[in-house]
Amino acid sequence: MVDRGASALALPDDWPAHPDPILALNRMGSFDWDLDSGLFHMDAQAHEVFDLRPEEYDDRPATLATRVPAAEGTRLDAVVAQAMKDGSENYGTYFRIRCRDGSLRWTHTQGYIRRDATGRPRRIVGILRDATQELDDILSRQEQAAQDEARRRQTNVVQLTTAALAHARTVQDVIDVLKDTHGLTHLGATSLVMGQVEAGRIRLIADGPEGAFVPGTDVTRIDEPYPMSEVVRTLTPRFIESPEEFAERYPILWPHLTGLDITAAAYLPLIAEARPIGAMGLLYNDRRGFSAEDRNVLVALGSSIAQSLQRAMFYEQDKDLATGLQQAMLPRAIPRVPGADVAVRYRSGSLGRDIGGDWYDVIPLPGGRVGAVIGDVQGHDTHAAAVMGQLRIVLKAYAAEGHTPPTVMARASLFLDELDTDRFATCLYAEADLTTGVVQVVRAGHIDPLIRQPDGTCRRLSVVGGLPLGLSAEFGRLDYPVATVELDPGHTLVLCTDGLVEQPGADLDDGMRTLTALIATGPDDVRDLADRLIDVAEERGGDDDVALLLLRRLGPDTQRSVSRLQQHVAPGDAEALTEARHMIRAAVRAWGARDRADEIELVADELITNALIHTEGASVVTLRVLTGRERRLRVDVEDSSSALPRRREAGDSGVSGRGLLLVDRLADRWGVEARGGGKCVWCEFLVAQPD
Repeated sequence: MVDRGASALALPDDWPAHPDPILALNRMGSFDWDLDSGLFHMDAQAHEVFDLRPEEYDDRPATLATRVPAAEGTRLDAVVAQAMKDGSENYGTYFRIRCRDGSLRWTHTQGYIRRDATGRPRRIVGILRDATQELDDILSRQEQAAQDEARRRQTNVVQLTTAALAHARTVQDVIDVLKDTHGLTHLGATSLVMGQVEAGRIRLIADGPEGAFVPGTDVTRIDEPYPMSEVVRTLTPRFIESPEEFAERYPILWPHLTGLDITAAAYLPLIAEARPIGAMGLLYNDRRGFSAEDRNVLVALGSSIAQSLQRAMFYEQDKDLATGLQQAMLPRAIPRVPGADVAVRYRSGSLGRDIGGDWYDVIPLPGGRVGAVIGDVQGHDTHAAAVMGQLRIVLKAYAAEGHTPPTVMARASLFLDELDTDRFATCLYAEADLTTGVVQVVRAGHIDPLIRQPDGTCRRLSVVGGLPLGLSAEFGRLDYPVATVELDPGHTLVLCTDGLVEQPGADLDDGMRTLTALIATGPDDVRDLADRLIDVAEERGGDDDVALLLLRRLGPDTQRSVSRLQQHVAPGDAEALTEARHMIRAAVRAWGARDRADEIELVADELITNALIHTEGASVVTLRVLTGRERRLRVDVEDSSSALPRRREAGDSGVSGRGLLLVDRLADRWGVEARGGGKCVWCEFLVAQPD
């Protein structure tokens, strides 16, 4: 197909030759599309095909929008994207371009997709050729042939229009195709009007040429004396062959059309499944009368348009239903979280009823904690949305019951498996203690979270994850490791679904790097930052939904850590135990808690001793000062045992069992938290503000 002597591109050796030498005489050029840089290089012949001067093109595909109508561009993008997605080696399609003088002409393109060793598309090379002569030759032969040739030409017009309508999704798409189609041009119509039947009335959805709107006809009754009302009422087309006939049959409408030079009109009922769903009028200013062949072609065209219109109506109804279902499954409102700023956003993809199962949730928990959830159910349909709603509810219930993050995730996986659905879901659950800033994260096949610091620095948190929900239950692998991080005041936790990260032709790591840079340069306020991220998703487009959740830990109005000391104590390491006690004693005095020194030292020593006696591994002792409305000294003792401590009655002569009783009596607050494969027993003491 390509004259290799005229092109600098190295096309594949198996590139097919053009089967028709006549068509090979058409203008033909070549292109080289670098998918990594996005640059679309064309040779001089390709510039001619697009009717572009060299200085008018900057090697960027977006520049071609001046020549490619929006509907054609969308269809062409879909063909290329599908070929890259399904692993095809090449693609080919016809599309129309708008020339410098405003006329439309057909063009054909064929591209060969080059991939790297991983199968990722890297480059597309191919050809562009002017297909106008190809079509015009066919039409010329038909026009010069006998009556049967003319009939075939008109039939071909219907086929071309039908082919263009096959890509129309919405009602507006149908209208755009009809107003900008090669088929109607050959039919000779100047413009069209179209109405849609709704609740026994006709609502005007396309009002013909500028200045042709008739006041009061935007919504009309079926029994009114208008041509569209008549064809809907009788289910019979009306062909008006002269201005005089128009004025006589429709005296109310005609005075509003006299300035448009209308010489003839054809009004067609749009019938689907034996009922009228609308009507269409074609207006002409250069003909009188309709032959039998003309009428047959127009009736056939009306049937094709009716099917497309019904499909578009169903599409919009399904989209409204699916969107309503999806919105009903998401939280109606995000609860206020003391100590944190939260922003959530959602963007639906462009797949109509093929909505996704993305979701987010914020779960207030006791003790100044909050749960943040982001997830994505496999698939793009109403079933995915329904599964998403059920998963969101049960996961929220498990978290509210007080289960640890790994247990919450494991139970949600079991629930999804028991639903007997073929869907799985990725999910990330983060449980944050806004008092201490400790965040526990579990991941089920989902993308990693990110943390943005007050200075704008953003980093990705690499969290060891388990299998997606549903799959982990099916394969009996319900272990979900816990990653523990600290969220300091002013730091923002960013959770999102893969629709914000994945881009055609780019791998996940590249997408995460792009997102990290975008967050780093974004606004400081979480709501403004969320708006910026979702705007980028809108600009990028795409068929996948996007869910986004941002949680920023507040500063002055919450407690924050200003001092911190830590000591590891191994079993049998008397020296480390002594050092831990010295550390506690010195810190208590240095941090101005001398009046409670005995209580703090006694409780801390009890917690450390319990950890060493009742567990097998080492313990980690952490001391920190928390400031805010109240100043507190906090002691954390972490160990590798998941068994929770319990308070026992020691009895009059018992020598043990009084440890937790002492903790409960002496500490102002205490509790137990799951930490990865173990736990943390903590306690807090109110201490005086420093001088």
